Amino acid sequence: MALRHAVLAALLDGEHSGYQLAKAFDVGMANFWHALPQQLYAELAKLEREGLLAGREVVQESRPNKRLFSVTDAGLAELHRFAAAPSKPSSIRDDLMVKVAAADSVDAAALIEQLEERAGIAAAKIELFEQLLRKMRGDLDEAEFLARGARIGPYLTCLRGRRFERENLDWCNEAVSVLRAREGSDAQL
Repeated sequence: MALRHAVLAALLDGEHSGYQLAKAFDVGMANFWHALPQQLYAELAKLEREGLLAGREVVQESRPNKRLFSVTDAGLAELHRFAAAPSKPSSIRDDLMVKVAAADSVDAAALIEQLEERAGIAAAKIELFEQLLRKMRGDLDEAEFLARGARIGPYLTCLRGRRFERENLDWCNEAVSVLRAREGSDAQL
């Protein structure tokens, strides 16, 4: 997947400025695609040049003018092509996992501290996903929203993000528990 597809998908809800898109990435897309604001601004310009996005300038009185971007028919066609193409399985690349793999040869206290920090981050993300899910479904309960809600794609990706972070939280807590239990005990067989 390229950044272009994530940008096009993020703009399906309507016009966004570069700033709004960066905020949307921080919240809604961060669970499956990370991009720095500079990357997003460059990609917006590129997609506009390619005709996949339309941009318009909005004149503002007390602030600098801004550009708002929306997906064009060509952009929708690109998303259709992307969605029809086979997907590659994802893989984990996480420095904390490498550190845990070396747990028997490194400072357990430092590793426990990092695992607890990661658990805290996961817990905060879970709460953020909970807030997003509540906001998206409004007055509907989850079953009703899943059956007939508008724009189900962002909701489903938030569900996946929440599950991912719950698993991160559970794993970090389990790893900390195991490392603490092994501290001071003769764990070698």
